Amino acid sequence: MNLKTIPYTAYSAKLPHEGKHIVGQMRGENIMVYQAFMPSIAQSAVKNQRFGGGGYAFGRMTWIKPNFLWMMFRAGWATKPNQERILAIEMKASIFEQLLQMGVYSSYKEHLYETEENWQKLLQDSEVRLQWDPDHHPYGQKLDRRAIQIGMKGETARKFATEWIESIEDITPFVVEQYQYVEKKDLQSLWVMDEEVLPIAIQL
Repeated sequence: MNLKTIPYTAYSAKLPHEGKHIVGQMRGENIMVYQAFMPSIAQSAVKNQRFGGGGYAFGRMTWIKPNFLWMMFRAGWATKPNQERILAIEMKASIFEQLLQMGVYSSYKEHLYETEENWQKLLQDSEVRLQWDPDHHPYGQKLDRRAIQIGMKGETARKFATEWIESIEDITPFVVEQYQYVEKKDLQSLWVMDEEVLPIAIQL
């Protein structure tokens, strides 16, 4: 596996425990994001280094998460149906920031949109959705820290899947290996992705 990892105890100690933070791992000028898929989609994506085969559906919204443990919560550490393969996807941080700028929050925020009518119009016109969700402890409990996820549809989703990806790696073996420590409640042995609060500005 080509990603940097760190003991969970060190990971937890260095990150803020509350607030909205874009947490992730950089690789030079690129950022790592995560998605979970059924095996046929994952195998095709790794082989071709792009999405489109194995039953991949371009007509639905696709969500990316830069935070490893949020992905683990969502996919149940690769145990949920159709989420048995965890992919680490490398993309340019500049494109990730563009998506944040294009995005409209899935829920109404008065200080950003002034009226619900404005928000609904922006939501209808945008192909990018933003959500701040609770980050999660390895055991699944919600944390006070919030994690960002980005949803894409339409032409934006197609460009992400076929043009904007720098690399795709199946990290399922690492996930399965670490999940045994989660099941044993052995956080001292658990390793996760080495992530930082990223210097990416977004209007909250």
